Amino acid sequence: MSHDDFDFEPVRGLPAMLPAGEELLWQGSPEWKSLAIHAYHVRKIAIYFSLLVLWRIGAGISAGHAPSAIATSCLVLAGLGSVAIGVLALLAYFNARSTVYSITSRRVLFRHGIAVPLTMNVPHTLIDNAALRHFANGTGDIALKLSGRERAGYLITWPHVRPGRFARPEPSFRALPDPEAAARILGAALSAQAGTAQTGTAPAAVPTEPPATVRPAAPLSIRPAAA
Repeated sequence: MSHDDFDFEPVRGLPAMLPAGEELLWQGSPEWKSLAIHAYHVRKIAIYFSLLVLWRIGAGISAGHAPSAIATSCLVLAGLGSVAIGVLALLAYFNARSTVYSITSRRVLFRHGIAVPLTMNVPHTLIDNAALRHFANGTGDIALKLSGRERAGYLITWPHVRPGRFARPEPSFRALPDPEAAARILGAALSAQAGTAQTGTAPAAVPTEPPATVRPAAPLSIRPAAA
């Protein structure tokens, strides 16, 4: 008996076979440690509990508490922090394991969900712009700005959305181990799609190198690296 929760997929990360003429260009998944830091904020949680421990030590000394009492309360705080970080790290691990991002010649797909697998399709024609963000550890995010009135549900898509964009959620490839490669392929695919829309004919081939812009008047912006 297979224990693969996704063994129903004809192709990993795809809910069905691609239509004739559509080509799978790239697939990837988040790097779970980076996802834990940048989406689940385990680093911030660790700093928070560290500050609580320092505060408890300082408050205990000022109040004249016994060293044993201070040590006990600090151990309790450290234990609570460890549990919180462990749970969030585990969620990040399973989320990364169950997530597959795909770029085809016509759309972008997000397969995600630990307990309930979901697949979101974003046709290239609905993408106005894409923004690449680097992190200090070499990973990065690619956020997709949707055109018109198209919207993605923030809660149902999280953590695969750009942080802080609640009014106009932007579906995002999060914590990619090689964001540059995905950005090149996405840029070429969007430009090829734009060329098809303008001429009414399919391009001979998807370029191997990206042009200066992802789509006309919509450059692929690269922001400075951020931790």
